[in-house]
Amino acid sequence: MGKGRNGRRRAGAGWGLAALLAAGQAVATPAPPPPRLDAVQAANFAALALDCVDREYPNKIAHRLDGAADARAPSQLYPAFYGCYDWHSAVHGHWLLARLAQRFPGEPFAPRAPGAGPAPDRGQHRRRTGLPAPQRRRILRTPYGLAWLLQLGAQLRGWDDPQARRWAQALEPLEREAAARLQRWLPKLTRPIRVGEHSQTAFAFGLALDWTQVSGDRALRQALLARSRDYYLGDRDCPLAYEPSGQDFLSPCLAEADLMRRVLAPAEFAAWLDRFLPAIPRRARADWLAPGVVLDKADGKLAHLDGLNLSRAWMLEGIAAGLPPRDRRVPALRGRGAASRTRPGGGVRRALRRRALARQLRHLPAGAAGHSGRGRRAGRSGRGRALNRRRRAGGGLNAPAEPPYPVAEALRPAGTMAPTPSSPFRPHSVSRPPWP
Repeated sequence: MGKGRNGRRRAGAGWGLAALLAAGQAVATPAPPPPRLDAVQAANFAALALDCVDREYPNKIAHRLDGAADARAPSQLYPAFYGCYDWHSAVHGHWLLARLAQRFPGEPFAPRAPGAGPAPDRGQHRRRTGLPAPQRRRILRTPYGLAWLLQLGAQLRGWDDPQARRWAQALEPLEREAAARLQRWLPKLTRPIRVGEHSQTAFAFGLALDWTQVSGDRALRQALLARSRDYYLGDRDCPLAYEPSGQDFLSPCLAEADLMRRVLAPAEFAAWLDRFLPAIPRRARADWLAPGVVLDKADGKLAHLDGLNLSRAWMLEGIAAGLPPRDRRVPALRGRGAASRTRPGGGVRRALRRRALARQLRHLPAGAAGHSGRGRRAGRSGRGRALNRRRRAGGGLNAPAEPPYPVAEALRPAGTMAPTPSSPFRPHSVSRPPWP
């Protein structure tokens, strides 16, 4: 998930997440079934991964240098996973191709996917994939990268194909190494990591738990279940209104809920979700969660928000699947999940720009807003007139301008309010819908 000049390598935050959406699980509720991935969409996502899995540069290498031998080209350090800008994105891209080839074996991209071609030499797994040597096992890649490696292994294990089975056998030693590193790390991690990027623990734990079901690794499964309960079982009132941050591609709140539906039985999960996300609507609607909007796709970090929309859709469907069959929240979860697959339209983006501009104009010195028609119209409102009176009383044009609103506040959707000192961690809402 790195920065990029041409925009192609930014897709790592969203490639496989979109393909995962095709695995939607049925729930006996009035909610519409999740849409299915068709061959055209699959080919589009496969093209993103095929475009970069063998493209070595640009590249971001993230490992400790213990000597001159460690300063080498990516293809020499990681002969299997050297493309897509960084190691974990290359692993993610291979998983996406394997999943799409399994689901669409007759499509032109399928022969180029992992599992469809010759398997690598099992004895060369460490050299080919670039995990540190045994003497450096204390080094842990981000849990995100290790979790996607396990997800790739789970995908190959579940593919009933001779070539895929050979790939799974070749990858098995690396899976064991990744699982062992996670298991050694868990007892040392005293607190969960609640961010919207690579180091988040909830998302990684969920992928790793999926792998333990396929692989039968009971030791890692029990360690993950115990840590998940320790970290998250007592959580309540997650501040979903504070999301997203400007560079998120994962939702801290939704990822935690998607993890706990793997940990708890449906009835227990439903009660936990009541405490954790009490604002989920009990009726079918899709406007209760604001989408991430990317205004500059040339900025690789800002473009993470495209991946956030896709990962949210996947998580919302998972949360719905973990609830009892007739839970009243399922239609809203499914409805918002379906809406998250669609990029916000031009009207939404224009409304965001207008709202940001109006708020910036309200913080200009008195008289400055009158140089544009938009400023004059903004100043005619009751609030605008009151602000102008206050500015004139404070010195008019000679008074220093107030600091502009932060971008996150300027783009805050209508219907949500900023945190207040009396309730620093709880979302506040009013009756208006969150989108114009």
